[in-house]
Amino acid sequence: MSIKLDTNPLRKGLQTERIVDPCVFVIFGATGDLAHRKLLPALFYLYLDGLLPRGFAIIGFASSELTDDEFRQSAKLSIAKAVTHVNLEGRLWHDFAEMLHYVHRTDDTSKSMQMLKSRIDDLDSSIGLGGNCLFYLSIPPFVFGDSAIAIRDAGLQKDEKGNGWRRIVVEKPFGSDLESARELNKILQSIFDEKQIYRIDHYLGKETVQNILVFRFVNQFVEPLLNAKFVDNIQITVAETIGVEKRGGYYDNAGALRDIVQNHMLQLLSLICMEPPRSLDPEDVRDEKIKLLRSIRPIYMARVNEVALRGQYHAGILMGERVPGYREEEHVRPDSQTETFVALKLKIDNWRWDGITAYLRTGKRLAKRGSEIAIQLKCAPRIFFGEEHRDEVEPNLIVINIQPDEGISIRFDAKVPGLSYHIQPVKMDFKYGSAFGASAPEAYERLLLDAMLGDPSLFARSDATEAAWMICDPIIQGWHALNSPLYFYAPGSWGPKEAMEFIARDGRSWRRL
Repeated sequence: MSIKLDTNPLRKGLQTERIVDPCVFVIFGATGDLAHRKLLPALFYLYLDGLLPRGFAIIGFASSELTDDEFRQSAKLSIAKAVTHVNLEGRLWHDFAEMLHYVHRTDDTSKSMQMLKSRIDDLDSSIGLGGNCLFYLSIPPFVFGDSAIAIRDAGLQKDEKGNGWRRIVVEKPFGSDLESARELNKILQSIFDEKQIYRIDHYLGKETVQNILVFRFVNQFVEPLLNAKFVDNIQITVAETIGVEKRGGYYDNAGALRDIVQNHMLQLLSLICMEPPRSLDPEDVRDEKIKLLRSIRPIYMARVNEVALRGQYHAGILMGERVPGYREEEHVRPDSQTETFVALKLKIDNWRWDGITAYLRTGKRLAKRGSEIAIQLKCAPRIFFGEEHRDEVEPNLIVINIQPDEGISIRFDAKVPGLSYHIQPVKMDFKYGSAFGASAPEAYERLLLDAMLGDPSLFARSDATEAAWMICDPIIQGWHALNSPLYFYAPGSWGPKEAMEFIARDGRSWRRL
């Protein structure tokens, strides 16, 4: 049973036909940035929406020496920054705070894990968790495997009495290449069944991303157009105005290809291009996504510069202020070759798409923050309109806006009112906020709820992570083997000028967000 708290009439929250089982939510790395900026606020929102069960506890597990009360106070400060419309005082906060507990992780891993096990057992006995436990690895990627092994060695991968369920959520990046991804999969699958492993990608929790399947397969005016007969090209853009901020140490070992393309962008491509699944059963959906990823034409190292371009931002003026170049960022090597911008051309070799090109680009310190999927249809035969108007005809465009303004827009041509015959593109816009009158839940709310419900639809399967690395590995290896150029670009631009030439060679241009 859950309690519905009506604290924000402008927020509809999440709707679910199933109820979360009593369980304990263990956050490895509970004092870190992700836990305080995303996880704890998301769990608090789920509490406000009445989606957490009465038997529920959160255990923070980290290296900082904190008491339960100190952890609760730090959580309160972080939640207050994210949940500004709620007064965190009185009974409301008190009841949520009672769910928060903390275990100090020391250098003695075995002893620390036994302390964690003891706390889980105590909570199970006192509030009735039914043996259900979810472990969330909000920690650096290089310790994912060690943490899973520590969970096994402590006997926490399953309930000793054979009750309930155990699940593990693994953050991105999942490996740094195909070999490391396979090794991490091997470790996890030696401890947990695949159905217990949830590889999270917060992009898949965004409302617009979830709506892609509905938009494609429910609306009959859309699906018949999405094939090589009618589509000219697909462009997926993930643009950020910020630099690497305080993540220089991580980012310099990752880069834009590993950080964004390998997971977010390839997931978006698979959703917009996959075949209709047999049903909305999680495995049916994931089966079709992996088929799409495997149909992307292989990239050969010797020809990598034809299909992949990399760039890096330098110092400059952005919004009237000087911003450092990437190599000036904290914890970044002064001669770093790490890319902060990537442009790709991916060919899809299957019956539906028959060689259609998907253009992907992502970068930091770009002119505008935004993520979108743009599907450009082929232009109507212009001879129909005569020489006088042929240049006025523009191709139709379907744009799925993922952030910051979630929605869908369709561009089509119309006659300009008046006695003369002129054609002009117009746009129909759908925006979630204005259409439904309420803000959509944050991505992590959706994903944490699904993990606790045992719904893996929005999480990556092991074969999908490996298929994505099979696309990206030859690019990384080719860049190094060929010493591919690293093109520099100014902050506030749309990337290096070479990126414009990169797509112009195909007779196309990047869409302006």
